[in-house]
Amino acid sequence: MSTEIINGKLLASKIKEELKKEVENLKNKGINPCLAVLLVGENKASQKYVSFKEKTCGELGIESLVFRLPDDADEANIIKLINELNENSQVNGILVQLPLPKHLNQQKILEKINPFKDVDGFTPYCLGRLLVDTPLFIPCTPKGVLRMLDEYKIKIEGKNAVVIGRSIIVGKPLSLLLLKRNATVTVCHSKTKELHEITKKADILCVAIGKERFINSSMIKEGAVVIDIGINVTADGKVTGDVDFDEVKQKASYITPVPGGVGPMTIAMLMENTIYAVKLQRGLL
Repeated sequence: MSTEIINGKLLASKIKEELKKEVENLKNKGINPCLAVLLVGENKASQKYVSFKEKTCGELGIESLVFRLPDDADEANIIKLINELNENSQVNGILVQLPLPKHLNQQKILEKINPFKDVDGFTPYCLGRLLVDTPLFIPCTPKGVLRMLDEYKIKIEGKNAVVIGRSIIVGKPLSLLLLKRNATVTVCHSKTKELHEITKKADILCVAIGKERFINSSMIKEGAVVIDIGINVTADGKVTGDVDFDEVKQKASYITPVPGGVGPMTIAMLMENTIYAVKLQRGLL
């Protein structure tokens, strides 16, 4: 069958062009959007993500403040810095790059972010708002996935949607967003039995588990929409997803590539959330 590749990179570029105009309009009103990022430790993937975020902020005209802290950073000092950023009226968005080093209490640190500056959408307040269908900031990756489905006019209502992964970053918020759009949602994880029997019934399969090429063609049904949210680096240094792209695309109706699929959309949605935060804080909505 003919499979359509969902081009997240192209869609993200279109969104960023629109956001660039919004930033220019804000600056004409004397408002300078600002995003603060806390990066703790030497995680190479995190360093790469933060550099992408810095670069995109620069392209759009958003001021980027990056606080690079050592791997052994003290929790109290991190919380102190977050409190200072909460009080700084020039800072519109605050993002703590995850994962954090194991000695730190991730939830305790995220809870200190002012929910109205929580552009990642990970505070209990923002996640709670999402649960009761009155979202404030929607986590960037799930938001990007929904935007891609809409851009390609992929019907969600009434479909069987399977989400593999249950993190607060992707799996849980994505399942809520799909449920709000009237999909029938199944969430799978490491303890799920007979996983392949569940995935083969999915009209829309979203995978975020961090296992290189885990999903193969025998695990999906003909014509499924496959959204690969995983990012893995192979032994020879290549970036690949959680789906065996070359094999699965022979059966899927739509599929996202890695790289060039969900990743660029995640950063575009972060920028969109940052501009939303500016408008929210300035009473422009």
